Amino acid sequence: MLTVYFDEPFWVGVFEESDRGKLSACRVVFGAEPTDAQIYAFVLNNYNRLPFSPPVEAAEKQKADNPKRRRRNARRQLESAGIGTKSQQALQKQYENNKTERLQRSREQRDAEKQRQFELKRQKRREKHRGR
Repeated sequence: MLTVYFDEPFWVGVFEESDRGKLSACRVVFGAEPTDAQIYAFVLNNYNRLPFSPPVEAAEKQKADNPKRRRRNARRQLESAGIGTKSQQALQKQYENNKTERLQRSREQRDAEKQRQFELKRQKRREKHRGR
């Protein structure tokens, strides 16, 4: 399922996949307001390459006949579900995973740079000691 909405200052699309009670989502920024043809072309060309979030548990939606019961259930779900929709929670989970990976990569790069600087200093000391 694709939902397109305006998120100041860009148009954004949220793709949702549900499989066996698990939901994955992907957020795509379109920029200017896309036409139906542009969205269709984007889906045809790029859907297989979209980075979907890790799956999140999602209960199947049930239809209640009684409007009072429907309102009551909606209030309970809002109180128990926490902030955001399942798609937003899936996107948040993906964001957190990307953040931890980015922090780990930057830490490794920083350590490698420190080691390189240390080796350079050691080499300079050895050259001075040898009288070169």
